[in-house]
Amino acid sequence: MKPAVSAVMATHNYARYLPVSIESVRAQTFTDWELVIVDDGSTDDTQKVLRAYQSDPRIRVIHSDRLGQTRAKNLGVRLSRADKLAFLDADDAWFPTKLERQLELMTPDVGAVYCAREFMDGNGDRIDRPNTLAPYSGTVLDQLFVQNFVCFSSTMIRRSVYDHVGGFNPLLDLAIDYDFWLRIAQHYEFQYVPEVMVRYRTGHGNLSQKLADRVAIANSIMTRDAHAISPHAVAEGFASTARTMGWVLRRSEPRTALRWYLRALAWPHRRVDSLKGCIISLSNMMRGLREPTAAENLSINI
Repeated sequence: MKPAVSAVMATHNYARYLPVSIESVRAQTFTDWELVIVDDGSTDDTQKVLRAYQSDPRIRVIHSDRLGQTRAKNLGVRLSRADKLAFLDADDAWFPTKLERQLELMTPDVGAVYCAREFMDGNGDRIDRPNTLAPYSGTVLDQLFVQNFVCFSSTMIRRSVYDHVGGFNPLLDLAIDYDFWLRIAQHYEFQYVPEVMVRYRTGHGNLSQKLADRVAIANSIMTRDAHAISPHAVAEGFASTARTMGWVLRRSEPRTALRWYLRALAWPHRRVDSLKGCIISLSNMMRGLREPTAAENLSINI
């Protein structure tokens, strides 16, 4: 008999985080689930960690040879069995009522259900950081275009929705969730559970790596979907992305930040803020300021 919910997880060299993530699934108050884990060519102690769970028939492990996160996630979905799919990154964790509360809102006209999150550091300690992602329900395409407010590990979707929009884009390595949510939002409603039911781990990765590539991919996705978005949201989305990049780089690379703020000025959205950013960047250039990038505060669609 197939389960009601398939939790899908792809992991690569996250052995130190896996026990917390897996145990958070096993602790769910809703118990009719399976957990499909794709170990994507890990070289750490991931296999040793996973062997400790081989006695639980609800947990299925698939070993792949470096497919990359996008293809590994798609493989996990293909090998799962339930009509409802829930996603969990291997370094995050769920609160016990997460699946139960989301299933209450998973009606036929809803494409995805997501919830609030809290932050934890690399050691699993809670971080008191304000959640700046504004929640929306119903038709959310315009709002989602402006900012990706859906935490990947907080989502549940129906398999028919996944099949309809074609799954995760295997041509992308970055911004795959933003791309996926936009394609879903063009056809289905989103619902939000106003409770913190996900622990989102931050601070253990280097978000400044390939920053230009991340932004380029986000901009290509936005350009692709701009025809389906209201003109106001298009202007807000592109201008906000450019301003955010300017803010992130204002101290470490003020000359590059100035170019981003000038790009934001081309869009008729909060031009005063864009102009202020230009002035700040020019001031930093004149002072020769170069400080490390505050990459952890990055909040654009990447």
